[in-house]
Amino acid sequence: MPRIAFLVFALLAVIASASALRAGQEPDGRPQYTNGTSLVLPADYREWTWLSSGLGMTYEVDANRPERPPAFTNVFVTPSSYKSFMKTGKWPNRTVFILEVRESTSEGSINKAGRFQGAIVGLEAEVKDSRFPDGWAFFNFGPPPP
Repeated sequence: MPRIAFLVFALLAVIASASALRAGQEPDGRPQYTNGTSLVLPADYREWTWLSSGLGMTYEVDANRPERPPAFTNVFVTPSSYKSFMKTGKWPNRTVFILEVRESTSEGSINKAGRFQGAIVGLEAEVKDSRFPDGWAFFNFGPPPP
């Protein structure tokens, strides 16, 4: 009986590891790269720890024009990195932040005022990783495929 339990446990561990790799991260939450430095977009980033949302947050000087509604941004971080940050006050090496950029809209069923989040129009990532110059790397995934 103990041998069967071990085999079941081993099979579950293999399945969990394969799922994490398909999701674009190592089993322990670290980033996964192709060619050593090209980040794979984690498929499950929306299950990570949510850090913040903003409306119209941009580095562009003239981005919030009336003809161009401001975008919503949502920031997510790997749960293990968030837990470490809360303990130490520092983001650990191999921390991944995902910035999800969404259109904002005001035209919806019963909405009379205000804005709400629409379709994803861009995905970006920032990774703290000592393998990169300055210890950080930026990745722009552009809009997601339809």
